[in-house]
Amino acid sequence: MRYDLVIFDNDGVLVDSEPLSNRLLAGYLTELGHPTSYEDSLRDYMGAAMHRVHDLVLERTGKRLPDDFDDVFHARVFAAFERELKPVPGAVGVLEKLAADGTPYCVASSGSHERIRVGHRATGLDRWFEEGRVFSAQDVGRGKPAPDLFLYAAERMGVAPGRCVVVEDSPLGVRAAVAAGMDVYGFTAMTPADRLAGAAQLFSSMADLTDLLVRPEA
Repeated sequence: MRYDLVIFDNDGVLVDSEPLSNRLLAGYLTELGHPTSYEDSLRDYMGAAMHRVHDLVLERTGKRLPDDFDDVFHARVFAAFERELKPVPGAVGVLEKLAADGTPYCVASSGSHERIRVGHRATGLDRWFEEGRVFSAQDVGRGKPAPDLFLYAAERMGVAPGRCVVVEDSPLGVRAAVAAGMDVYGFTAMTPADRLAGAAQLFSSMADLTDLLVRPEA
């Protein structure tokens, strides 16, 4: 029995944006006097909404980031996307198979709607994601690891949470999917498998995902 809805994370799952955005985030935080390595950024912020960056910096230093932090950061990220962003290898093939099979799918990302759209246009993935298939943490207020975004996406797509599978590559995203009562498949291309505890399946190549998207009988 197949799942009734496949919910994709975006960054690192559909578009290969995590190296770009985390390199830029680490550099910008360091520039502002909050020394951050690329590895620090991946560990602390991968898969998170922007409010987590603000919250952790304030918690750790007692200082707030500049009011224009998000705007400056996103301008740098979007420029890098236009120059360098590629789809995750194999992602197009997965989307083609889901569309051919008539399997409903959508994207639910901690990124803003603008970030999702810029990335999809730069990589050509926009053809697969009309407006009704795109959901952002902006829509619900609380980002991952809260389950709100995944529950919202399932509701809008008209599918019960227990009939959904989430494709994620971050610990925060896996926690959110589990909290939503959904199966989650952990993509280990950038994240060590032991950091995706709670995932029902682990895979390292998008080429392997299609065969995993068959829900076992209860």
